[in-house]
Amino acid sequence: MKKFLPFLLVFVILLLVLPRSARLNYDYRKGTPWKYGTLVAPFDFPILKTEDQLLEERRKASEQVVPYYRYREDVVSGSLRSAESLDLGDVAYMRPALVSELKTIYDKGVVDDDGMHLNSDVIYVQKDKRAAPMPASEVYVIADAKAELTSVLLGAYPEADSLLRTLPLQDLIVSNLAYDSQTTEQLSASALVNISPTEGYVSAGQLIVSEGEIVTAEIAQMLASYEKEYYSNMGVSKGGFLQWTGNALIALLFCFLLFNAVKLINPTIFGDNGKFLYLLLVFTIFTVASIVVPRTHADYVCWMPFVLCALLLEAYFDNKLVIMVYTIALLPLLFYADGGRAVFPIFLTGGVVSMLTFKFFNKGWRQFVNAFITFAVMYVLFLAFRFTDMIGGNLLRMAVALLVSAFLCVAFYPLTYLFEKIFNLVSVYRLGELCDTSNSLLRELEQKAPGTFQHSLQVMNMADAVAGAIGANVQLVRAGALYHDIGKMLNPLCFVENESMLAAEGVKRYHQGLSPQQSAQDIIHHITDGAELSRRHRLPSVITDFILTHHGTSVVSYFYDLFLKDGGDAAEIGEFRYPGHKPVSREQTILMLCDSVEAASRSLKEYTPESFDRFVEGIVAGKMDEGQFSEAELSVKDLGIVKATLKNYLAQMYHGRIEYPKRKIKLTNILK
Repeated sequence: MKKFLPFLLVFVILLLVLPRSARLNYDYRKGTPWKYGTLVAPFDFPILKTEDQLLEERRKASEQVVPYYRYREDVVSGSLRSAESLDLGDVAYMRPALVSELKTIYDKGVVDDDGMHLNSDVIYVQKDKRAAPMPASEVYVIADAKAELTSVLLGAYPEADSLLRTLPLQDLIVSNLAYDSQTTEQLSASALVNISPTEGYVSAGQLIVSEGEIVTAEIAQMLASYEKEYYSNMGVSKGGFLQWTGNALIALLFCFLLFNAVKLINPTIFGDNGKFLYLLLVFTIFTVASIVVPRTHADYVCWMPFVLCALLLEAYFDNKLVIMVYTIALLPLLFYADGGRAVFPIFLTGGVVSMLTFKFFNKGWRQFVNAFITFAVMYVLFLAFRFTDMIGGNLLRMAVALLVSAFLCVAFYPLTYLFEKIFNLVSVYRLGELCDTSNSLLRELEQKAPGTFQHSLQVMNMADAVAGAIGANVQLVRAGALYHDIGKMLNPLCFVENESMLAAEGVKRYHQGLSPQQSAQDIIHHITDGAELSRRHRLPSVITDFILTHHGTSVVSYFYDLFLKDGGDAAEIGEFRYPGHKPVSREQTILMLCDSVEAASRSLKEYTPESFDRFVEGIVAGKMDEGQFSEAELSVKDLGIVKATLKNYLAQMYHGRIEYPKRKIKLTNILK
């Protein structure tokens, strides 16, 4: 039941984001024939202007801004008073003409000499709370106003020439029209707002396009207008019962496909909460994006880093499952994206290629190489679909969009390390680092317990072969094998594989003189010691699980048998039982068997297929009798493959060798 609750949440999310209005499934391009039936307008709708038309009209409107000025009566009054009080001497009779001409000039208006706002043919002048248009050519700048005043006075009174040149007439001419930038901007904004978004009208019953007719720019404009009006009208019925029912079935379909993909390819994921929830999170994010982005803006689709979905999953899951989940997550592009039949295979192929090449270009700057390869593949596919008229779009714009999409994957890929912490996951790259035998912890194991280190390497190779045979996680089981016995380095002499160190140190055997209980406890302690070392060195919890499960809850049989022979009470078996827990995953079960087989194989007396068969069957039967596989996910079929692989591995490891005959060498030849 626990695994269905997250699916229920995914179902609800998809149900809420799925569109609740119908979609016109017309895929057309200008200059190509209309491949559908004759289309007649089912209702009245306006013809919308294209974006280019609106931009051109806005440009013209912004260029035709009418400047707004305020008439300053106080400036005019002050100037006239100055003229009335001006000392004209012998030509005082000229004063009325001076004042009259000043009034004439100010009535037309005077602006500053730069005249920067007179680029328009017309200006607005507000006077007495009323604004009226006025030809800009009739307005004076200060210099022209002064010249006009002097010219008029000299024309009427030539004798006053010398006097006029000495009078301070420049002080009488000042700007009386004040530019109002705020009102001018408001008028400009109003002009932009008042631009009509439509041009014409289509009545119900009017022909839009006939079957086979070439889609011209005018027809494309009508089709776009019809589509927008159609969605607007359908919006009234959003959320209807039938629409909700259809969306529920579609959301259920996505969940059904995902559930069965996991069940068929790797059902063990259901038992791993971290992996299961992470898979659902990534799937939900990109499925929602595939649904929402195309309906938000068609051009945004190719900018989206959908390939990132494949890379985020590939870090923790095998390729077969990743490709299946990635395909399901992209399915909405087929239905909701313009040109979806081209967009879907472009991103699907890009994701698959990126997964394959990421194995070689996954570190540092090489990730940019991988991004460029992904972009190149997607763009070549786009060109193929573009040349066959399956998708539209500007070649340069699409190149930029797909390039950004590919390189965004590099920018967001570090999210895997965040998710690794949140969901307690271990990526394949982290496993690769753990399997590097030159890291400090494994080097310490090799130095302190060389026999244990060699045993771990042998178990790793054996487990590698077995895991590969049944399709288990090879990298994970290799890492588990390398670290399963790290607890032994805290007390290496306690374990038989390290007894070669005793001869060098001249020390007696570790268990000599110890009771069976003491020996068993010292051996058992390597489990808890190993778990503590794992936590201290911050190894992933999945590696700690291998330490705790490689002996399960079995008994240290050698010392338990000694204890019983010495008259010990069988009820005290708890002192001889390992403090771990039984293996659950296939990888943990493989490691338990390989650990037991590798350790016990040293006691083999003969190396024949029959002896290997009896030996492996005995090891497996013993574990089953102890109930160590009661919680394991290993199927009967898998167990059969495991046993066959182990037998074959032992046969290869202990294969017979040719006994070379000894050659008699004459002493004389040696002396030569």
